[in-house]
Formats: sequence, C-alpha cells, structure tokens
Amino acid sequence: MLLAIEQGNTNTLFAIHDGSDWIAQWRTSTYANRTADEYAVWLHQLLTMRDLSISQLDGCIISSVVPQSIFNLRNLARRYLNVEPMVIGENVDLGIAARIDKPSEAGADRLVNAIGAHLVYPGDLIVIDSGTATTFDVVAADGAFEGGIIAPGVNLSLQALHEAAAMLPRIAIQKPAKVIGKDTVSNMQSGVFWGYIALIEGLVARMKDEWGAPMTVIGTGGVASLFEGATNSIDRFDPDLTIRGLLEIWRRNTPPKDT
Repeated sequence: MLLAIEQGNTNTLFAIHDGSDWIAQWRTSTYANRTADEYAVWLHQLLTMRDLSISQLDGCIISSVVPQSIFNLRNLARRYLNVEPMVIGENVDLGIAARIDKPSEAGADRLVNAIGAHLVYPGDLIVIDSGTATTFDVVAADGAFEGGIIAPGVNLSLQALHEAAAMLPRIAIQKPAKVIGKDTVSNMQSGVFWGYIALIEGLVARMKDEWGAPMTVIGTGGVASLFEGATNSIDRFDPDLTIRGLLEIWRRNTPPKDT
C-alpha cells in the first residue's frame, strides 16, 4: 500500500492507496517541528481505526511546501515504513513541462495538481487551488504547466483583517444569507466570501480572455468546497486532484514489480 503525503502551509493530508483505490484519507494541522515519532503515533491510531497497520504500507511519496518538515516526514517513512520515500523536487521525474521563465520556481504542489488535472480533464485548464494561498494555474491541452496567479487565501485574509483592525473579531468563513450585512460579522463574512467569488470570477474571465481559447476550470483545495454552487466560473470541484497527481508520479517513477 502507498502512503501519499501532501503538505501545505496550513494542513497536511495523509492518504492510503491499496493499488486499486484510495481507501483512507486524514488531515492534520501542519506543524513544521512535529517529529517522526509524533507522526507515527497519530498515524498508527488512525490506521487502527480502519483495521489497517503501518506494516502494510510499503511505499511513500511526499509533496511539501514546508522544507523544514521534509526531514521529519522522511524519517517517518524510514523508521516506521522501512522505505525510502519519494520526495517531489528531489530527483523525481514529474513528466511535465513547465513553460515559464524560471521552471525551477514552479511549486511542487502546483505541478502535482497540473498532472492530476490533465489525467482526467481534456483540453486547456485552469486549476484553482484554495488553501493558505489561492493559486490559479494554467494547464495546456498537452499537460504542460503554463504559469498562473498567486493570491492570498481566504483564511489568510480573514486573519489579516482581524489582526490589523482592533474592533473586528475573528470569524469563521461561511456564505452569508445576504450580500449586504446588517452587523459586523455578516459584513465581514460578505466581504470575504463574495469578495473571493468576485476575485475568482474576475481572474478566470481575464485568464480566459488572455488565453484566447476555451478552458475548463477545476476547483480543489481545502477551502474550495465553500464556493461550490456560488459561482458558474468553476466547472468542476475535484478534492482528489492532488493525490491523483501524486499517485501518477509514483507510478511513473516506480519500476513494475516482477510477477
């Protein structure tokens, strides 16, 4: 079984693939100093709840945008899975062209998403990943990464609003009943929620206009589900985009087992 780890700045996803299907997924808060032993205890408990064990895991692939965490995640694989993990960005052939000015600057998470999207969706694509940052990535019909846009994430905007304005409370993001708020909380919720819908709609329209050809827009990431049904600018919501890309990279870089 394969353990796929996708680590963002806010959350880290652990997913188990049994060779045919994804059979388990869990999220934990990203904490750069969490040790391999701490990860192992947490993972052991969750695996046990699914009648699984660490001894069944015989492969590991890691994608992380938090460099200081990779050491501990690598040690998790070495000590408890007894395998050398495949780490995106470390001599791993992604099999994707990055047609940007400085290909080395392309984030691992964005390239993984591009691969996961191209596997399923034909034609030119825009992939919107809503996390700590909100990224808008262009994937050409041949699967190449063509660049995109990076904007602050919705939760980051809420945090900045609370920390910079003494009278504004910390609130949870949710779709307000009306656009025009009648109190402070509903004012803030409307500004952030509908502000991000306007951001998405405006940027998608400008990207399509600049690209000059039809594009399918795919939404993914931990916050993306909040916007489902609120805009027609996103054609599909796909929460498994990243782990699908990781699985494909694993397969491209792993020799077939002898039968």
